[in-house]
Amino acid sequence: MISHTLTDLARATGLPVLKRAAGAVTRLVPIPQPLLMVGPGAAERLAAAIGDFGHRRLLVVTDAMIVRLGLLAPLTAALERSGTAFDVFDEVEPDAPIPVVERGLLALRRHRCDAVLAVGGGSVIDAAKVIALAATNTKALRDLAGYFRGLHGPLPVYAVPTTAGTGSEVTVAAVISDPDAQRKLVVADTRLVPDMAALDPTLMTGLPPAVTAATGMDALTHAIEAYISQWATPATDRLALAAVGMVFEHLPRACEHGDDLHARERMALASTYAGMAFTRANVGNVHAIAHQLGARYHTPHGLANAIVLPHVLRFALEPAAARLAALARRIGVAGDDGDVAAQAARFVDAVQALGDRVGIPRTLAALRDDDIPALAQAACREADLNYPVPRVMSRDDCEALLRQVLPGADAPAARRRAAMKSAAKTAAPSKAAKSTKATGAATAAAATKTTPRRTVPPAARRSRAPAVAR
Repeated sequence: MISHTLTDLARATGLPVLKRAAGAVTRLVPIPQPLLMVGPGAAERLAAAIGDFGHRRLLVVTDAMIVRLGLLAPLTAALERSGTAFDVFDEVEPDAPIPVVERGLLALRRHRCDAVLAVGGGSVIDAAKVIALAATNTKALRDLAGYFRGLHGPLPVYAVPTTAGTGSEVTVAAVISDPDAQRKLVVADTRLVPDMAALDPTLMTGLPPAVTAATGMDALTHAIEAYISQWATPATDRLALAAVGMVFEHLPRACEHGDDLHARERMALASTYAGMAFTRANVGNVHAIAHQLGARYHTPHGLANAIVLPHVLRFALEPAAARLAALARRIGVAGDDGDVAAQAARFVDAVQALGDRVGIPRTLAALRDDDIPALAQAACREADLNYPVPRVMSRDDCEALLRQVLPGADAPAARRRAAMKSAAKTAAPSKAAKSTKATGAATAAAATKTTPRRTVPPAARRSRAPAVAR
């Protein structure tokens, strides 16, 4: 017991010092940024632009659902018009399992493709990145996990995200899963950043509210963890602040009105800004835990992040108070009292409230108490080796946090919320009805006036965002 305590003490004091030193080095590493095409029709414009590069043959990496929904057809038609030969690999599954990525690599080599176009969510883009890197190196996929494990850079990669959350279209990392070991592998290399990407809101209008919510909260997690990271810089701060504000403003609308192109475009940009922020500043304990939940239970990454995020922020409240208070001011919940700790707490409450509003559950149905010690050990190991967190989490801390999201753990709070809602309705039914009617009228009026906008917001220009082609 004493030995365990001493180990935790050494980690809590020594790791932050080492991480700060590593952060000073990472600031010197140049990170490329892709050319972005933004707005309705951006995906077809990207497909047309690819034709100018004269590739011998392109491997289009996607999943079966994208093909069934017909989302790929306009892109492949644009490729044909541009004279680009291509083959489609549509077998990518959630979490991009190694066997699936290996089949994609075989398809690329069989068709002698010299570039990759990813069309899909984060798993699709990550699979495409790893396929492109493995194609130019002789290592097995497992041996590419880690930092700069490939001797040669990848084949050219182009990306068209169909969800707004992962930011993989601008990041240096790709996450794949090892089903045999029940763990996720992170392949990181600055050369993995795609050459070009298209943020096309028309490809996102059909996303179900639950997927929109989970992926949107994923983007929020990226932005927050980048902002409270020890590796944060003025440039990443601007991007993270912009992303947090955009998610709070536009995610509810995107969930409730999925065909709103303006809300979809703003969420796509928020995801990209957050991806750019954490590419430099890195992520933290939320991701360390979420990766274990995804590997063991196949929990969608965005959902795992969304469930864990408020708990990790409460754990980091004291050391990250000033930063969380700044985020509270960004979204307008700081209040006027000037109490930094109170402002930070209000921001965490706002994160929880946003999750509640968009339908994120407070507990994880798949989580089992017997699994918690192993999950906590793996999460702490991942965080220790990779993430510049504001507060080092011990195994006991992590186990206690995980038990807060066990099925049924939130039952008393849920009952209290239900009772409060019922009391509010009983106390003022006419006022509630009037408010609902007014809100509905305002929403209808806003929907009538809203038109898709393609301008890049000032926050992006101030943040040295990449060049945007339209």
